[in-house]
Amino acid sequence: MEEKKLDINSIIGFVLIFGILMYMLWQNQPTPEELEAQKKAQQEQVDAEKSTQVEEQAITTTAEDFPIGTEVDSLKLVELKNKLGAFAYSATKVTSKETLVESDLLALKFSSKGGYLSEVKLKKFVNFNGEPIYIVKDNNAGFNINFGTTDSRILNTKDLYFEPTVTKNGDNTIVSMKLKVSENQFLEYRYELKADDYMMDFTIRSQGLSDVINGSQPINLDWNLKTYRHAKSITYENRYTELVYEYEGGKDDYLGQRELSEDTAEDVTYVAFKQHFFTSILLADSPFKTGAFTSKNLVKDEEVDTVFTKTFATKLPLELNGGELNKAMNWYYGPSDYKLLNAYNRNLDEIVPLGWGIFGWINRYVFIPLFGFLGGILPYGFAIIVMTILVRIVMSPVTYKSYLSQAKMKVIKPEITEISEKYKDNAMKKQQETMALYSKAGVSPMAGCLPALMQLPVFYALFQFFPSAFDLRQKSFLWAEDLSSYDTIAELPFHIPFYGDHVSLFPILASVAIFFYMQMTTGQQVASQPTQEGMPDMSKMMKYMMYFSPLMMLFFFNNYASGLSLYYFISNLITIGIMLVIKNFIIDEDKIHAKIQENKKKPKKQSRFQQKMAEMMEQAEKQKQAQKRK
Repeated sequence: MEEKKLDINSIIGFVLIFGILMYMLWQNQPTPEELEAQKKAQQEQVDAEKSTQVEEQAITTTAEDFPIGTEVDSLKLVELKNKLGAFAYSATKVTSKETLVESDLLALKFSSKGGYLSEVKLKKFVNFNGEPIYIVKDNNAGFNINFGTTDSRILNTKDLYFEPTVTKNGDNTIVSMKLKVSENQFLEYRYELKADDYMMDFTIRSQGLSDVINGSQPINLDWNLKTYRHAKSITYENRYTELVYEYEGGKDDYLGQRELSEDTAEDVTYVAFKQHFFTSILLADSPFKTGAFTSKNLVKDEEVDTVFTKTFATKLPLELNGGELNKAMNWYYGPSDYKLLNAYNRNLDEIVPLGWGIFGWINRYVFIPLFGFLGGILPYGFAIIVMTILVRIVMSPVTYKSYLSQAKMKVIKPEITEISEKYKDNAMKKQQETMALYSKAGVSPMAGCLPALMQLPVFYALFQFFPSAFDLRQKSFLWAEDLSSYDTIAELPFHIPFYGDHVSLFPILASVAIFFYMQMTTGQQVASQPTQEGMPDMSKMMKYMMYFSPLMMLFFFNNYASGLSLYYFISNLITIGIMLVIKNFIIDEDKIHAKIQENKKKPKKQSRFQQKMAEMMEQAEKQKQAQKRK
């Protein structure tokens, strides 16, 4: 490579650029008046920072500031007023009690401190150890409104005490948590719990606080949750634990599985802290102008990190209307069940990861209704088997087309090999003759690939369906205790990277079935694959794949849902059976050979595209020969 040298023109150019930059710096240097203004602005900034620090020190509140269960004397009241301003009234009647409310589905505890839920229990579900499912418990969640006051304070509702009242509205239970300035001035969290619903109404409203809350400062709602582990494999559960949000009138997105993920959006209508099979959702009747979201992975080592999966946080702005807050929302605490979420007709089905595009369409309109029907009349293990049989029967014409194409390629392979030997020194001519043979015989090398590609949407859709099927949770079949988690036939005294500390049988059976399936298809493909000069040995590549694919299946699926491994095991068994029937009773290679020879005798009319391609190839060959003569 020629070494680049710096010529005189480059040196002159650099000098000129440097001179121009220096001139611009000199020309734009501040005047004495501007320097004086800068000093004044800096001094004002320092004074403002000192003022802010004083204010922050003045508003810091701790548990010691609230004399729980005792009367507030005059000195303490003065101190509280200095810290809390008008909200000192709320500290005069502080109690540390929690308010317990139950429905048929939920058991909720509301904390007087912060006015938020201190405990959310799902009454109809237990975790892998048989313990109750808690979404909120032992301070793993937080809910706070950060706002400024007209007397220059910044307060956080999480530090302040609310006064609870419980009333009934028919079968519904209403819990009102009020942060009071006086008996008739307050900030209220109003929860309305329905008897048989995981969704409850939630309203944030204020009364008589237009002269207390500073509307010129941001009012932010902060919600966070540290998600508990509920499944046998914390790594597998964590893979399907993510923050999902809807924005801009129906769009949805999620933060993904990185160690730390952050994002923002506009016009946010709901935020979901989704765990694998359970979820917490905050929905708004009218969109939040913006939203900021954070997700942090807490599982570094499955052997050590055994309690929590991720921590989620979101920040949403609240707006005053006539100087008051009035935001109507909903809380959902319940299963991540597609049918249940979809019934609310609020786009909550997007929280369940069914796949994008055609994959999601197949799951929504084919597999979910089909499996729902089969699961309603059969045990879930048998429902998987029957659904697998139906899928393979529907896909059998595609399997037949693929196998037939391979058989045709196998029949004409000797002629392709003969062409390759005859024109081994003329790649262009070899290509022309090979394409001519394909055209005369009515064979396409792509005919075997297209059927395989047609099966990919079904394959991927099912790969998304089984981990998201809530109905499989804690349903047993044969030796598998839970079809939504891995099955175990042996516990290992050590941990194997990427495999785990247990042995699952369904992945082993699926791997064996894949091995025999690939042995059948690989042999057929190698026999039909023409040898290409300069190309890698396809027989070796396919042989490697024959061993690599089952091994990958064995490791990858050892911690996956046993229902998915059961599906692949049954699917490959059925596919092997279909291929044996096609090979032994449907496809006759002698008849195929005779048909091809008959096709070769018939005049084959080329399409315009084929004619154009032939002309281009001939022209290219002529140019190549002309260059050789020169």
